[in-house]
Amino acid sequence: MILEDLYRLLRSGHVQAQGVVDTMTQPIVVLDHNLCVTNANNAFVRTFEVERDDILGESFFRLGNGQWEIADLRHLIASVIPKAAAVVGFEVTHDFPAIGQRTFLVDARRLVHPDNNSTNILILFDDVTERRRHDAEKDFIVAEARHRLRNLFAVIRAIAMQTETEDRTATEYRDIFLGRLEVTLRAQEIASSGETTDFEPLLRRSVGELGVERFHCDGPAVTLTSSKVLAVSMIFHELGTNAMKHGALSVPAGQIHVTWALEAGPRSRTYLICEWQEKNGLPVTPPKRRGYGTELIEGTSAHLGGKVELKYDPGGLTATIKIPV
Repeated sequence: MILEDLYRLLRSGHVQAQGVVDTMTQPIVVLDHNLCVTNANNAFVRTFEVERDDILGESFFRLGNGQWEIADLRHLIASVIPKAAAVVGFEVTHDFPAIGQRTFLVDARRLVHPDNNSTNILILFDDVTERRRHDAEKDFIVAEARHRLRNLFAVIRAIAMQTETEDRTATEYRDIFLGRLEVTLRAQEIASSGETTDFEPLLRRSVGELGVERFHCDGPAVTLTSSKVLAVSMIFHELGTNAMKHGALSVPAGQIHVTWALEAGPRSRTYLICEWQEKNGLPVTPPKRRGYGTELIEGTSAHLGGKVELKYDPGGLTATIKIPV
């Protein structure tokens, strides 16, 4: 074989090897024994937005703004040749000069050579920025779902434990429990649909089908944060249920009128003042004992930082509810 043929063969092999490296979609660089760049593939040039000629011969740890100058990474790469070691999946998160903050997994191995005495190191970079972002989003969603499920189970347990059984049949208990559970689930749906909720639709949905044609609302537009949706729903569902069983909605002519307004309070707080008034119903007398419904209405209002006043007028129940918004 003449010298020209040997040169042609070597050149062909080099071109083919370079073609293989440039075909790789992950960024790759080759370092010599001084840890200086001897080659870089097209993916490296594109990914880090550098010129090939600007990085050839430069120390790997001086590239860019010293983005790879990490003590542990330097130590690991420096040990590849003398210890025949390999770096696998070393994670680097850095704010790179041209491409912003990215996360890479770095692999480094001795470059394979026919005589097995190569002192070059091949480094491959796997961009996992989007993968890490998706993983973080997934973890957040799973954690949020678990948190909401725990809260929901706690609410369901509280409803079950506090719904009275005395003087009630199993059917009556079931119906009351399922009604309260239904409004809880509807409220959770509403709360998860956005950061704020309009008060009037929430009020109507909380009362549900309980005498919808005899339920009248009037007041300005008010929005509630999602953290208040469940509590407010429970208050008005309880009032509506009581009206259906004992109050205005228990007779054909009975009606419910709900009016509300916003009022300035201390420390620049704004309060929703809502009045629930039952008319044309059965004569009303104060209950002989406090039931779960009364405790729920008063306790939930207090939990929100407000208060409620219940008046058992003969003409119908009046509830004045004050809630900070």
